[in-house]
Amino acid sequence: MSTADMLGELGYSVIEVASAEEAMRLVAQGEHFDLLVTDHLMPGITGTDLARAVRSSRPGMPVLVVSGYAESDGIAADLPRLTKPFRKDELASNLAQLANL
Repeated sequence: MSTADMLGELGYSVIEVASAEEAMRLVAQGEHFDLLVTDHLMPGITGTDLARAVRSSRPGMPVLVVSGYAESDGIAADLPRLTKPFRKDELASNLAQLANL
């Protein structure tokens, strides 16, 4: 929730979901979004798995994986990541870098 709040404060329109499976349903239904910000550790599938699934149907989709220090194992090296805890300016900086890729 705090990440969604920060994104809103940064001017993003946020579609918040409770699980990776719910996010994948929205993708399958054709929901439009410009980037994906996901936690790495979630019930069911990981943020890395979600990123791969989203990118398979939407190649080039910018993705930012958020993780705690202990969770960093298992995140694909090619996925941008932001380590918790983070400040709003760090989130903004990471998203700006994604926009330049």
